[in-house]
Amino acid sequence: MFLHRPAGERGHANFGWLDSHHSFSFGQYHDPKHMGFRVLRVINEDRVAPGKGFGTHSHRDMEILTYVISGGLQHKDSLGTGEVIHPGDVQRMTAGSGVSHSEFNASSTEGVHFLQIWVLPEAAGLTPSYAQKHYSDQEKTGTLRLLASRGGRDGSVHWNQKVDLYASKWAESQTLLHPLAAGRHAWIQVIHGALSVNDRPLAAGDGLAVSGEPELHLKGTPGAEILLFDLP
Repeated sequence: MFLHRPAGERGHANFGWLDSHHSFSFGQYHDPKHMGFRVLRVINEDRVAPGKGFGTHSHRDMEILTYVISGGLQHKDSLGTGEVIHPGDVQRMTAGSGVSHSEFNASSTEGVHFLQIWVLPEAAGLTPSYAQKHYSDQEKTGTLRLLASRGGRDGSVHWNQKVDLYASKWAESQTLLHPLAAGRHAWIQVIHGALSVNDRPLAAGDGLAVSGEPELHLKGTPGAEILLFDLP
């Protein structure tokens, strides 16, 4: 089963300082056909104007991952963490029993463009925590680089769910293979460029849900970039 989520059909909110596209229902955008996929609940593609951002607000019982595409995002939270997230950085925050944080564009002159991802945790009431790692373009080019996993294997960020999150970039036309174990599912989110998944064409901003397939054939062109979620 393949379910294509075209970029132009996503929910959209533009507040001037924030331009956001929602793959799944979020905020004032509600579509009962798109409430999430498996334990994946939010993929928001956000662009925040210089010097603007999200004031302090609270979360609980969610694994929140931020992937910056361009610019810098200043993060501060009630755990005492204060970091700027840059392209190549992966930031994971376990909201657990409750955490407050703020997110602002770190620049007063340039915009910031990023994906914010929410995944349901394996249990409620976990101890809040934070992690951040950098993955170079070289690590992601021509391969599927594991960014986040249960247990943090192969140098990935640990999060509290049996979801493997991969990133890949294409410098040349090639096909990457990703096997899906029995009972596993996938979501592919296209960040840049064009590719096909099992001969289904995708463009920037598109998503694709996959179930019941033993293997994914990811045929990319130069400049393509994706995130791939291997889901329970």
